[in-house]
Amino acid sequence: MSSQNTELTSPLAAEQLTQLNKITAGMSANQLSWVSGYLYGLAQAGAGSLPAAGAPAAPAELPTLTVLYGSQTGNAKGVAQQAAAAAEAAGLKVRCVSMGDYKPKDLKKETHVLITSCTQGEGDPPDDAIEFHAFLAGKKAPKLDGVKYSVLALGDSSYEFFCQTGKDFDERFAKLGATAIEPRVDCDVEYEEPAAGWIERAVAAMAKDMQAGVAQVTVSAAATPTATTSAYNKKNPFTATLETNQKITGRDSVKDIRHFEISLEGSGLTYQPGDSLGVWFRNDEKVVDEIIEKLGLDASANIEVDGEQVAVREALTRHYELTLSHPGFVSKYAEVTGNAELAKLAEDRQALRAYIDVRQIIDIIREHAAKISAEQLVSCLRRLTPRLYSIASSQAEVEEEVHLTVGVVRYDAFGEEHFGGASGFLAERLEEGGEVDVFVEHSHFRLPEDNSPVIMVGPGTGIAPFRAFVQEIDANERENETWLFFGNPTFTEDFLYQVEWQSYLKDGVLNKIDLAFSRDQAEKIYVQDRMLEKAAELWAWLEKGAYFYVCGDANRMAKDVHEALVTIVEQQGGKSREEAENYVSELRKNKRYQRDVY
Repeated sequence: MSSQNTELTSPLAAEQLTQLNKITAGMSANQLSWVSGYLYGLAQAGAGSLPAAGAPAAPAELPTLTVLYGSQTGNAKGVAQQAAAAAEAAGLKVRCVSMGDYKPKDLKKETHVLITSCTQGEGDPPDDAIEFHAFLAGKKAPKLDGVKYSVLALGDSSYEFFCQTGKDFDERFAKLGATAIEPRVDCDVEYEEPAAGWIERAVAAMAKDMQAGVAQVTVSAAATPTATTSAYNKKNPFTATLETNQKITGRDSVKDIRHFEISLEGSGLTYQPGDSLGVWFRNDEKVVDEIIEKLGLDASANIEVDGEQVAVREALTRHYELTLSHPGFVSKYAEVTGNAELAKLAEDRQALRAYIDVRQIIDIIREHAAKISAEQLVSCLRRLTPRLYSIASSQAEVEEEVHLTVGVVRYDAFGEEHFGGASGFLAERLEEGGEVDVFVEHSHFRLPEDNSPVIMVGPGTGIAPFRAFVQEIDANERENETWLFFGNPTFTEDFLYQVEWQSYLKDGVLNKIDLAFSRDQAEKIYVQDRMLEKAAELWAWLEKGAYFYVCGDANRMAKDVHEALVTIVEQQGGKSREEAENYVSELRKNKRYQRDVY
């Protein structure tokens, strides 16, 4: 716009406009946002001029927008950081903090709160949100009258308790008297787009309520920065090379567990023990071809994917989830195919869950083949999402490599062999020397910064991060005492990395190891049983400052280990059950009880 047109349309006199241009010349976007909010505040107050020299130049201090997150793998944390960055760009004063680091008593001081949270297992909060979640349901939770809030819930509709933790936070804030300034948004595995929309709306609503002058501010979640240590990330993965694919369970094992070594040379990617590797996989081409045949699709025809024209076969191989079935697929597929049987099934929540629990997408299509278009099919499907695997190596030891310990999902059902999406790709379809797209997902799961003792509980593939821990301790000549609890079905077939652990024991890098091979005796023995057997010594380690780590299955093992831990504290510490639970909660608050569960 020319200066002449500005003068014609502006209510300012020419001299005032010149002065304003001089004042704002060279200001950053953040400074302009602040000035915009300040002038808006003056207008609301009916003021006609700026304060005289020497008078207070700032408007009344704005309240703080607190962004709280509960995150297990980093997704909820990432959304929270984006929301905080968008709020700062809108001129707001922002505090972004993990629920695990937040003092619940501070809640009574809050006026504006944004919440992002994922859900674990059977509707449970992530580890860093457990205490805050319980606090809000307890008698000590304060009245929140006058508090404005909004919730972004992350989840997976494949699970029964979809986005339950986010729903809990929304319900509890409302029950305590707070007002939702923007309705809760429940996100499925494809969360980026709805999360960006929520950020834009929620931050704009907060800024308007906080009198920050957002009438002149554009809030954009897409433009907000995210922390990264490399040019490569989830949206821009590194094309790595698979160097080693080694089966590390015996011929007669009931499990097929692989050790993978992947080259990161030239990527600049760095990781710490406790981090995860994200793997973008490709669907099985045999499954893709069968789906195309069953539905009468043209494999070479193009469909639109992210604004680009992609051949149907390529789209189904690289862009859409064909392994994990979910309720949304059944209901949408019933609709586009006009299948009355599936439509009826979709109305019965319990029956639907039982149906999809034992079926992949291909099984449903095999049972209910129909002639539909490619566009109709992809409208039923979710986008492919990467799988995260706990890293089983330390860069101090392996340098530009990353190691994984992966259980291959393989089973027979309905007369056909089935594989897991990513594990089947890595183990069966990707040859050594082949390419795989990867990125690093940073975690909260960390070794102590000092030389405190370390207790590690990792049955099955849960051993992965503890191999990284011990490699790190060894390579850097750290002095942490280490104690490993490991379990699997049998000693002869399933003792993962046996030679390495024996070597670490001999060298004194690993101080203690307790093994639980469940099928080597008539009565099954698990890691929690070994913990209880060593209760007195385990309690002594905790009392001298040990950190306690758990990795593996969230729904059964991790809960059983937690119960064993509380029991040990109760019995060995001479405490009541409530006191023991509080002791364990304090361990978690102090980062001395950490879990990497899935």
